[in-house]
Amino acid sequence: MTHALTAAAAGFGTGLSLIVAIGAQNAFVLRQGVRRDAVLAVVGICALSDAVLIALGVGGVGAVVVAWPGVVRTVGMVGGLFLLCYGVLAARRVLRPGADGLSTEGEAAGSRRRAVLTCLAMTWLNPHVYLDTVFLVGSLAADRGALRWTFGLGAALASLCWFAALGFGARLLGRFLTRPAAWRVLDGLVAVTMLVLGATLMAGS
Repeated sequence: MTHALTAAAAGFGTGLSLIVAIGAQNAFVLRQGVRRDAVLAVVGICALSDAVLIALGVGGVGAVVVAWPGVVRTVGMVGGLFLLCYGVLAARRVLRPGADGLSTEGEAAGSRRRAVLTCLAMTWLNPHVYLDTVFLVGSLAADRGALRWTFGLGAALASLCWFAALGFGARLLGRFLTRPAAWRVLDGLVAVTMLVLGATLMAGS
């Protein structure tokens, strides 16, 4: 039970670190939340899409590792390198912050259908989401062996919690997340997490 909770907690932390980044998808969810426009649908699409992609990553990468044990070292090295790069970029944003936070301004969604289509496009047409959820989470989960699905469940739960907080707590979080200083704090936490995970993954490969 202890090992399962550790794996789930590690997955939760990893998922949160990957998803908490300033970007179009988070900005869209925040705007919808502030306007209280199709929030449930948007949050559901984002969280469910991440869960599906994480499952593909955990199952796909995990299946490759089981079929070809020799690929573990390669997956670990490549995944660790990507995580180290993510950590360095996050650290760079802390040292050289931009002038903007998440903006809640922009055109209104206009209708539930438009909000849903926009959300789907931002999620499934973003190449970075496949790198984050399928490859990075998948490679880290594979390193957990039999507990890889527990790790993936933790990552999916992190996605659900983040988008729910962003969408339904927008009235409160919006004031905080529109401040550039807030993102320096978040990026600092992301940098530390990614660097530690990347170094650990590469060391164990």
